[in-house]
Amino acid sequence: MTISTENIKQKAIELGFNLVGLTRAEPSPMLNAYHRWIEQGMHGKMGYLERPDRIIRREDLNNIVSNAQSIIMVGMDYRTREIAPEILHDPTRGRIANYAWGLDYHDILEPRLEQFAQWIATEAKGKIDHKVYVDTGAILERSHAQQAAMGFIGKNTMLIHPRRGSYFFLGEIITSLELDTYDEPQRQTMCGTCTRCLKACPTDAFPKPHILDARLCISYHTIENKGWIDQYLRSKFGNWVFGCDICQEVCPFQRFSPTAQEKRFFPIDSDRAAPPLVDLLTLDDVRFKAHYDGSPIYRIRRKQLVRNACIAAGNSHDSQFIPYLIQLLYDSEPLVRGHAAWGLWQIMGQSAVKQLNELYYREEDEAVRDELERLLA
Repeated sequence: MTISTENIKQKAIELGFNLVGLTRAEPSPMLNAYHRWIEQGMHGKMGYLERPDRIIRREDLNNIVSNAQSIIMVGMDYRTREIAPEILHDPTRGRIANYAWGLDYHDILEPRLEQFAQWIATEAKGKIDHKVYVDTGAILERSHAQQAAMGFIGKNTMLIHPRRGSYFFLGEIITSLELDTYDEPQRQTMCGTCTRCLKACPTDAFPKPHILDARLCISYHTIENKGWIDQYLRSKFGNWVFGCDICQEVCPFQRFSPTAQEKRFFPIDSDRAAPPLVDLLTLDDVRFKAHYDGSPIYRIRRKQLVRNACIAAGNSHDSQFIPYLIQLLYDSEPLVRGHAAWGLWQIMGQSAVKQLNELYYREEDEAVRDELERLLA
């Protein structure tokens, strides 16, 4: 039985989604471009993006859902309260991307999508296979969302709705249900001659419009990169410690972004958007769990967040962080010890030689020793 697309869209809005679009379960028209991106190594260390089993799913959605017919795309706004610029740009604070100020969006969208899928199955009065994803599936969801008329792909590679900006999460249901009508794709781009996002990126992560080199992206390194961050990039990170909003902030379409209706995306206070670096530098595993369990930040674990805080502290050049960085030279995690050494060098310069030499002679981890040798060379 076919359910009317009008009823499906109405139900999506009832469930709290702000956008909904319908497209056929066909391979993304950007698939070849994606393959070239992978071949050029621009995915960095995100090996899961090139896994053969995931590639074949992108090429044929029937490898995800048997007899896949449709993709129901949804969007949910996440722009919340305005935080004073003097707080966000305070170099003694670590800045967090807007989407991570509240609870983990996976925990909010996924149950709602499952509820949506169950409603569809009930309405269809038949066996309907489906799969729900919230940025975890082996599909090019921004491209599919564009095919579902939910926006266009900007030069910053984000999906942009011309009347809502890009501050919204995406989710999808891949289903064996065939729909009576589908949405027509939006135009390829509406960026025109604007290049604000490309020029604003402090690490020049866009080699050309519509292409992001993750190996240079602040968001990639502060979240996806679980290891060492290249020294030459660190000084360009400013005070970002989780993600980055720069290429979205400067987009002219962002002025249309509505305030989120889902209150669980809102931060408890300004410290959830820009916590004091002292708080981050002194985190242990217990306090990390207490502060960030249930947040997107919890996914990167304590050692990565403290690593990022060491970089932000070094970029601040503020001497108040010296004792905290010295203490972290004794941390149990090599990743933290090495980045703390870099942060200390940024603030103290040659005056840090004594502390770094002491660390070098007691250090057993080769990666930390390599880090120290580059600093002391």
